[in-house]
Amino acid sequence: MVGVLIRMRLRIIGRGLRETRSALNFVLGSIFGLLAALFTALIIATGHESVHGGVTIAAALYGAWTLGWICGPVVTGTSDETLQPEQFRLLPLTTRELAYGLGAAAFVGPAPIVNLIAFGGLVLLGAQIGWAAAGIAALGAVLHLVFVVLLARVVVAWLGAAMRSRRGKDLGVLFAALIGLAYYPLNLLITTAGPKLDGDRGALSILLRSVPSGWAPYAVEAASRDDYLLALLALLGLALLSLVLWQSWAVLLERRLTTPPAPKAQMVDTGGGLLDRFLPTTPVGAVVAKELRTWWRDGRRRAALIPLLIIGFVLPIFLSVRNGGSGTIAFSGAFVVWLATMSSTNLYGFDGTAVWQTLVTPDAARADVRGRAYARALLVGPVAVISTLVLPGALGLAHLYPWALSTLPVLFGVGVGAVVYLSTHAAFALPPQRGNPFAGTGNPGCMKMLMQLAVGVVQVLAAAPALAMLGIGAYLHNSLVQWSALPVGVLLGVLAALLGIRLATTRLEDRGPELLAEVKPR
Repeated sequence: MVGVLIRMRLRIIGRGLRETRSALNFVLGSIFGLLAALFTALIIATGHESVHGGVTIAAALYGAWTLGWICGPVVTGTSDETLQPEQFRLLPLTTRELAYGLGAAAFVGPAPIVNLIAFGGLVLLGAQIGWAAAGIAALGAVLHLVFVVLLARVVVAWLGAAMRSRRGKDLGVLFAALIGLAYYPLNLLITTAGPKLDGDRGALSILLRSVPSGWAPYAVEAASRDDYLLALLALLGLALLSLVLWQSWAVLLERRLTTPPAPKAQMVDTGGGLLDRFLPTTPVGAVVAKELRTWWRDGRRRAALIPLLIIGFVLPIFLSVRNGGSGTIAFSGAFVVWLATMSSTNLYGFDGTAVWQTLVTPDAARADVRGRAYARALLVGPVAVISTLVLPGALGLAHLYPWALSTLPVLFGVGVGAVVYLSTHAAFALPPQRGNPFAGTGNPGCMKMLMQLAVGVVQVLAAAPALAMLGIGAYLHNSLVQWSALPVGVLLGVLAALLGIRLATTRLEDRGPELLAEVKPR
């Protein structure tokens, strides 16, 4: 069975590479991953002056790659499920057998190979000590690869299982945001503690060895002292932890295959709902209400947006506290808008073939685009505004309010316009809805991905006039000049939003059938 699943995965990957877009993404991703792996292995092998320092650096880098395996699928929503468990529901297989087969197939592909190269730097470090240490390092690198792959599967599977129930949806999204915030300790480790790792013999080096990501490097350090019992115990602990993760994954697979999703709430048209009271009874109001309800109820949309909103709100606070009151807190609201924009540039891709309802309804394109833009503003706006109004004053940085209030409108307006613009000009198909909302958000293609990344650059460039006035005011110590940037920012934001909505409406009216073909699941 394992061989069959591996061949199935290889065949699916091979068929995907026949498309130019998929092949280009595969090659570029493999190249960048390989370069990062080689750099990691080189640092582990040569970036130290003693065995203790080398082991500490290896433990830190092992921890960084482990965080990448956990954070990557959750934050980007791209957990790989080339082989979906539901496809094997009717086969006479136990969940443990299925977990064994899918687990083996998970090691097929470029990602495990790249990680094995990165972890292989520990073998080069062990070779500098002796053959026994090199052998233990090789075994430790393989065991750690098994550990990180299974850990990523368990985390994503647990989140997916949690979000199958109503109560678990909020918990899963919150936990996803907390996982995303793991970027901060990683950044702190690299920028602050990184240069000191080689000579550190205090609590940090002990902590790095204590967590599972440091057990394989610690085994090499124990081997350098000829303490092979401790080395084998560390590797045995890693193997047992991997076994526990595999068993946990089997349990989560069973729940996924046997537990039905929470029943949808029965909608009763009483006319007394909150949205019905405040939204106008117009086509645009209907689209706004539909979008708000969809974003609130659809687990995949919630998983794409809410973690980034929480990260955008909390991360600037961490950075400001760490830097002793940094001015970055003034742009906290702008950071929320920037992250939310990057996660919402495929609105019609989320709808899939339901777009045809808009296309066959006369004169519906204008109301649909405007309604989606307004709904997106209502979703992101409150978090961004609260962050901008509260955080600078709460942290004793009230003098930064001109910067905060002048840059937010323009970035917000560009974000609103860019979301609907890219949703019509760079839409891509999403895979069918699965049991796991974090698994597989489709392949936008290299060019469309570059267009999405360019949104952030455009937002900053559009804010250049307001930033220039703020800079001049700060140089002249003239608050009036600084506050005059506020109406400029509002004007630029309104113009950018109107321009994006107009271009998106024109695109939907003129190229609607082509958009439907793009977002149709394949």
